[in-house]
Amino acid sequence: MAKNCVLAYSGGLDTSVILGWLQDQGYDVHCVYVDVGQPCEDRQAIMKKAHDCGAKSAQIVDTREELCRDFAFPALQWQAKYEGIYLLGTSIARPLIAKACLQVAREVGAEAFAHGATGKGNDQCRFQLAAEALDPDVKIIAPWRIAAYRELFPGRTEMIRYCEAKNIPVKASISKPYSSDENCLHISYEAGVLEDLKTNGVATVDFGMTVSPQAAPDKVEEVTVGFESGVPVSVNGKKLSPLAIVETLNTIAGRNGVGRIDMVENRFVGMKSRGVYESPGMTVLYDAHMVIEQMTLDRDLLHLRDRIAPEIAEMVYYGFWFVPKMDALMAFIREAQKPVTGEVTLGLYKGNVLVHSRTSPNSLYDDKVASMEAGGSYDQTDAEGFLRIQGLPSRVLGRVRPRKY
Repeated sequence: MAKNCVLAYSGGLDTSVILGWLQDQGYDVHCVYVDVGQPCEDRQAIMKKAHDCGAKSAQIVDTREELCRDFAFPALQWQAKYEGIYLLGTSIARPLIAKACLQVAREVGAEAFAHGATGKGNDQCRFQLAAEALDPDVKIIAPWRIAAYRELFPGRTEMIRYCEAKNIPVKASISKPYSSDENCLHISYEAGVLEDLKTNGVATVDFGMTVSPQAAPDKVEEVTVGFESGVPVSVNGKKLSPLAIVETLNTIAGRNGVGRIDMVENRFVGMKSRGVYESPGMTVLYDAHMVIEQMTLDRDLLHLRDRIAPEIAEMVYYGFWFVPKMDALMAFIREAQKPVTGEVTLGLYKGNVLVHSRTSPNSLYDDKVASMEAGGSYDQTDAEGFLRIQGLPSRVLGRVRPRKY
């Protein structure tokens, strides 16, 4: 009896070779193309190719709406940025891809889940940690971590020859100077010439979502984003689905050169790597969300969230999405974000995001209290007692320790 395996399948050279290799190992392979917003491709042609190459079944699972609603927006509520800058566009999609593949595995009775991530990168961690959390008994097949597979396919030439021998149609082309990965949230660029830190990444990469700030319009474009309980719900006054919000802002922010970064980051496996990213829509959402929070969250709650946010980003980056700690922290943020409702108007100009106006029915900003003018509702003499109490420990300590001046 043949073994059953689900393969996260793209139709490219790597997963086409893996499909054939898995069949050589005695597996009936069920190909799953998880649509997270990859560039426009002929999806049906990809499905036909999988069938023509001997896949037991092949199907497309559209997860774009779920990616935005259930993964990206909760991370946004946390203001989660890995190492202070990366908006986690690739990281956050991987657990969802694993989830979609395991759902198909359950439907077809497959005991194994295969993917094409390498043994050097982060994606292998995200796929495996997510899959094993959802199904502890699943068998993970990562061919690039198998020595025999690497010996069989040391390079693209051997992979292309294998496809020719198997009558697997592939586009045999010269390798790109770097690799890229795209979904509806962002595009990442890495490897190849970008591994040389002296290379100007912004000048090297052929960006797909954004124009260069220099080529952006010479006038400010305003955009208004509405939130309800910390969740984006509208753009320019129009209610939209999560995916439509992201796509709309990708277009608006992209034509204004917003959302490019170039960083050296610490991978989960221990090495440093260089990545160039563009996330136009999510950059606008992060900035707009932060502005609403500044008005609506009290100081101690906001500061607590900010202390935990780097840990959330780290968990997402590493692949710990389906764990009890994440469940508990997501319950916390849902409660904390209840007052984060309102609208922010931003001005986008040549890669910059500027705040033009903000409003919220839950605003804690009171101009009568905050005013620096005479009068108002704040009695400045109250500060005398406040500071005497705050300074008491310092005064006591200052009497017993050596002077520092």
